[in-house]
Amino acid sequence: MIKHWYLLVVILLFCCSNLFGQGVPKWGGGADQAEWSFGFSFTYVSSYFKIDKTPDWRKPFIDKDGIKVTDSLNSIGSPNSTGFAVGFLYRYRITDHLEVRTTPSLVFADRTANYTYANSSVNTSKSVQSTSVDLPLEMKIKSDRLGDFRGYILGGIKYTKAIGGSSKSDADLAPIDKHLKNISGFGSYEAGLGCDIYFEFFKLSPEIKISNSFGNVMMREDHPYSTPINKLSLHTLMFSLIFE
Repeated sequence: MIKHWYLLVVILLFCCSNLFGQGVPKWGGGADQAEWSFGFSFTYVSSYFKIDKTPDWRKPFIDKDGIKVTDSLNSIGSPNSTGFAVGFLYRYRITDHLEVRTTPSLVFADRTANYTYANSSVNTSKSVQSTSVDLPLEMKIKSDRLGDFRGYILGGIKYTKAIGGSSKSDADLAPIDKHLKNISGFGSYEAGLGCDIYFEFFKLSPEIKISNSFGNVMMREDHPYSTPINKLSLHTLMFSLIFE
């Protein structure tokens, strides 16, 4: 969480330095005057699973042959995992203070689930490998421009589609070696804030945004890492630099 506060401080420093700047306001490459405009983004991604466990999640896992595969569970958790994304910006201007935009992005961000057992020597960490495409649709509400700065808030929905990999990649493995997997596609809602900083030939927008998935993102399977979990939700924090 400390890292996240550092990112917020960076945004505020950007904002303050431009808010109190002097001189003729910068043109920003004319992005605000165009009905349509385009750009690109670089994003830091931090995410974790919110885990809803089954009522009997502590029970040892017994396979279909009646063999005890694991000891009883003590805990299941998901630490923050980091990654990054690169994407494009497509923006449509409705009014001077309102616009619709999408920022399709290629996201590289693995997530982790940790399992601790009564026998602490067999604690397990399962990485959920994920390369995906994010397809958001957002409304952006902007303040009046003050010199070379204006603030904004935004909100919307997003569809995430996994690419690469296979749901049957571990089909021949023993239950203890199986992987925890996400479903191939799911929706999320998003909300965030940022600021537009105007330069002579372009506009820079530092932005921080949170995203929470709808429904269950876990692929349900019969193995020790899926069975104790009733539902997985994905919580994501994103810090972006958008050039327009």
